[in-house]
Amino acid sequence: MEKSVKMKLSAGVRRILQTLNSAGHEAYLVGGCVRDLLRSVKPHDWDICTSALPEETEQCFAGQQVIETGLKHGTVTVLEEGEPYEITTYRTEGPYSDSRRPDFVHFVPNLEEDLARRDFTMNAIAMDLQGNLRDPFGGVDDIKAGLIRCVGEPDQRFQEDGLRVMRALRFAAVFGYEIEEQTAQAVHENRTMLDRVAAERINAELCKLLVGKGAGDVLRQYPDVFCQFWPQLGPLVTLEQHNPWHCWGGWEHTIHALEAVPTDVTLRLAMLLHDIGKPACKSTDEQGIDHFYAHPAVSARLADEMLRALKFDNKTRERVVLLVERHDAQLLPRSQVIRRWLNRLGPKAFFQFLDVKRADNMGQAPEKVRDRLAELDEIRAKAEQILADRQCLTLKDLAVDGRDVIAAGIEPGPEVGRVLEGLLERMLSGEIPNERETLMAILRSNIVRHDSNSMGNLDS
Repeated sequence: MEKSVKMKLSAGVRRILQTLNSAGHEAYLVGGCVRDLLRSVKPHDWDICTSALPEETEQCFAGQQVIETGLKHGTVTVLEEGEPYEITTYRTEGPYSDSRRPDFVHFVPNLEEDLARRDFTMNAIAMDLQGNLRDPFGGVDDIKAGLIRCVGEPDQRFQEDGLRVMRALRFAAVFGYEIEEQTAQAVHENRTMLDRVAAERINAELCKLLVGKGAGDVLRQYPDVFCQFWPQLGPLVTLEQHNPWHCWGGWEHTIHALEAVPTDVTLRLAMLLHDIGKPACKSTDEQGIDHFYAHPAVSARLADEMLRALKFDNKTRERVVLLVERHDAQLLPRSQVIRRWLNRLGPKAFFQFLDVKRADNMGQAPEKVRDRLAELDEIRAKAEQILADRQCLTLKDLAVDGRDVIAAGIEPGPEVGRVLEGLLERMLSGEIPNERETLMAILRSNIVRHDSNSMGNLDS
């Protein structure tokens, strides 16, 4: 295994390890890059640890571009052919007063002491230039077994940095791994540590988690963790849905819907939040059937609040809120209806809207939704054909423009826009074709029959 892993090292990594070794220092790849190599995944970055002190590392690479990125904590960055490589001196760490960074570090000559400070065993493996592994905590075996296990005492690891709670869940979701029993218990018990973690850091881990192949299983097993930073999820987790369309409670329906949508973070967020307003809208009729009238609007309001709390960017937040607000809207497989929706949302948002509606149905009683799913397939096919035919959907697609309207006799001003909107409306409904001669004839006909103030109706 070591030989095959060694063959995957980049030329830059080889040069850095060789340079440090030639100067008499130990040097190892460490952390995520070794983990990824052992999983046959190409590393996205390379971290190197060494017995060399920071000033010794700088001396080794004199004449090259060196960035003192974290000199206080023993880290320098060396640029090799424009690529950055972080090199950190072996170290142990002091207490984490801010639950994020150690108050101080001690440089040590021993690799095992450095590995002991890391979060999970799979991230506490080192590899030298020859491909030899140093694995004092059994990380290789845990990778083979698909297990996430803390290095040492789990409570201590999570209390050092509360974000490790989310990192454990993220790794479980992305890799499809199980969290080892004691580590899992510590995740639950230390979830309140997330209260001390910046929203932006939680955001980054959550987004990676939600697009992981095991996201659904993680949501099922750890709802209490997600409720820690989004307490609005709590009522949904316990929501019962006594309704012929639903075979699961609110949380399980949400998870099934999330698993049914493509692995796009916007869509995954939309499905996670699409029914967040249901508990507040629940009513039960005389037959004992539950209803959730107006829940999309309430869900959209809550989703906006929750996304703002985690500092999501405006573009993502606005699109998620739009999809949540519209997820229950009626959509018929008629061309004029589809054209109006394409006009209203734009093609990308419209197809995301279809993805959301399909996923929502996939989380409901299978025997009830077959016809709905077939209808959504028909709508998608018609929408794709409308776009392939380059049918008119927006004002810029019209075969006439404002200059044509003015040439037909309308004074420049707001009325020109109203005339064009009237033409577009009739076109979207299928009443008239998008042909220049036809549109010009309509304009001229209206000029003849009406004064210019009535042109916005374009009823002839």
